[in-house]
Amino acid sequence: MKAKKFPKWPAAVAVLAAVLILVLFLLQKLLMPKYMSDIVEGNLVEEYYQETTDHEVIFVGDCEVYENFSPIEMYRDYGITSYIRGSAQQLAWQSYYLLEDTLRYETPKVVVFNVLALKYNEPQSEAYNRMSIDGMKWSKAKIGAIQSSMTEKENMLDYIFPILRYHSRWSELSSEDFRYMFHKDKLFHNGYYMRLVVGPAEGFAVPEILADYTLGSNAMSYLDKMRRLCEDNGIEFVLVKSPSLYPYWYEEWDQQIVDYAEKYDLDYFNYEKLADEIGIDYNTDTYDAGLHLNLSGAEKLSKYFGKYLTETYDLTDYREDPEYKQVYEEKIQFYEDMKEAQYEELEKYGEIISY
Repeated sequence: MKAKKFPKWPAAVAVLAAVLILVLFLLQKLLMPKYMSDIVEGNLVEEYYQETTDHEVIFVGDCEVYENFSPIEMYRDYGITSYIRGSAQQLAWQSYYLLEDTLRYETPKVVVFNVLALKYNEPQSEAYNRMSIDGMKWSKAKIGAIQSSMTEKENMLDYIFPILRYHSRWSELSSEDFRYMFHKDKLFHNGYYMRLVVGPAEGFAVPEILADYTLGSNAMSYLDKMRRLCEDNGIEFVLVKSPSLYPYWYEEWDQQIVDYAEKYDLDYFNYEKLADEIGIDYNTDTYDAGLHLNLSGAEKLSKYFGKYLTETYDLTDYREDPEYKQVYEEKIQFYEDMKEAQYEELEKYGEIISY
């Protein structure tokens, strides 16, 4: 009896499919924005996954954390290990899912959330959504972040297959897109975005009068989810409002956070009201006229906040731990090298052009 001959086309189809998938994967890697020299904040979320040691303090929030707190300064002064899981205009639900994602890798002793995001109660912008979500690794947390963040014009499929969203970037491709397809240089310092420029505050217009000062129920529900997530994992939850002159933080908003913190026995610090005590000078400690702190301001705030963390919580001083000491010696060197390079550019060009 002759052996049956099976057609060869299924194998050929399988090979063709595999090649097609590989090509699509490579095209997707090529076309996705790299954020290496323009809007570098788009790399903040992704860079976290390069970490090799755990952190006892995790920050979540918007630019008021990733530009106003320096984890390297807190390590040097107090031995605190911390990381900022921040992103541009990070919304409360994105903070929640980034925290949920973080707990897949480590369990910190303290989580710090900056409350400015609570002014937003609905999805805002695809561009900002992408900077908070694209860099997340695939997980239940990322799916939740997408579903809660999409505007009416967005759809889940574009997040699952980014090539559908970025296929039109052909005309924008540069050598950077090829260079950073599979590996990106380190840009941040445990999630801190260093800026040495000094941009004195020049005053702002009188804040707008709002029809309703009640913080939105959607945003507040995610604040509560973060609190309960921390509680379930034995983590202390701390609320802060970073010092800034704009966007305006209304006293009515502040009182709602004070009331919430009192209800659940949480620590809440409005550092706008403590700027003088911290030593913040808006003529020298901000790089953009009072919106965000520069390096000088961030180091002052970090010294002040680090002292509170050390005195309040059972944090470990890792400065003499052999494993952490080696890791942080490299981090400190990178920090100091970037500081020196930015000073050199300021002296040579009058501005920072490479960072």
